[in-house]
Amino acid sequence: MAFGFYESGAIIGLGSALGCFMKSLYLPVTFTFLLLCVVLASADDSKSLPHLSAQTRRDLIHSFDAELIYIRTQFPMGKRGLTLKDGSLSPNGKDLRELMEMWGPSVKPGDLARISAIIIKHDSIRFEINGGPVKKQKWYQHISVSAGGGDTPIAPSDAQANPRGSYVDLVFDHYVPELKPQDLKSLLWPVFDFNSKSALESYLETVPPKVKDAIQNHRVLVGMNREMVIYSKGRAPKKIREKDGETDYEDWIYGEPPETVDFVRVVGDEVVRVETMKVNGEKVIRTAKEVDLDRPTVAKSSEPPARPVAAPSLRRPGEEAPEAHRTGNPDGKQPMPLPGGSPPDPGNDGPGSRGPNFRSSFH
Repeated sequence: MAFGFYESGAIIGLGSALGCFMKSLYLPVTFTFLLLCVVLASADDSKSLPHLSAQTRRDLIHSFDAELIYIRTQFPMGKRGLTLKDGSLSPNGKDLRELMEMWGPSVKPGDLARISAIIIKHDSIRFEINGGPVKKQKWYQHISVSAGGGDTPIAPSDAQANPRGSYVDLVFDHYVPELKPQDLKSLLWPVFDFNSKSALESYLETVPPKVKDAIQNHRVLVGMNREMVIYSKGRAPKKIREKDGETDYEDWIYGEPPETVDFVRVVGDEVVRVETMKVNGEKVIRTAKEVDLDRPTVAKSSEPPARPVAAPSLRRPGEEAPEAHRTGNPDGKQPMPLPGGSPPDPGNDGPGSRGPNFRSSFH
């Protein structure tokens, strides 16, 4: 009996130990399985977002078409616009500066623009501003009249027209989901401001805090650009253009004596010096940079300029020019015309010269 009791107890103990081991093994597996179920359920929920319905599509186009907005970032001219996805803009940084240098700005922060077209695609929505980057023809410009063996449009288009619009593509994952107009405005906040009452309010949202405080208090900081000075002090009533060595500069003058007078010196697009004459006669001069802005730089080519190409002529080789004897050219060779029809050397006393004492009025 004792042995049997011991044997049965051992078996029971072994079974209990095995059961505990199985439970300890089962718990992590169960937890992992539950976690996997939660992840899959979340993924199913994200994929179950409804697609943009036809009615919502019409409502969005109706709400945003021809809407006036203020711009919050720079848009380049040309056929390449901006792409906005997950709150990030591209191109940006160096790539955007290169586009701005190559094509120039379409609109800049604080500008008032109009949404001229909304194009909804499978996974993106394109918002064109100010007519878009490509000039579009009106319906009547496609009408032509056939006469004399040719077609003549009744309203010919201007082939040299240069549209100044641009666009931004708002990109989604996989497809465009169901959206309310307010949700779409929130997604477009990095580029468009729908809430500002004035250009100044929209512009102040795009500048550094130090510059924003200076503009609100009508002060000028060394390092500001021209646009910031205009937002801060308005357009200068007086401007003086001078030259310091090889550097051209402008002095923008604000105020009249005996009131406080500010002299803002601008070189290129940057404020380099601010001189303030106070009412009590005190003079304050600031030249140290107070704000550092990210400005594009233009690369200068080290190659010499190309030589002008001689103008084409219908004369045969060696044929004398008809004007040779009248112009006093005994060799009969037509001189190469200068680019842009430039006048002869000022020191030459020949026909058409301006005399040795000629001074250009442009400097």
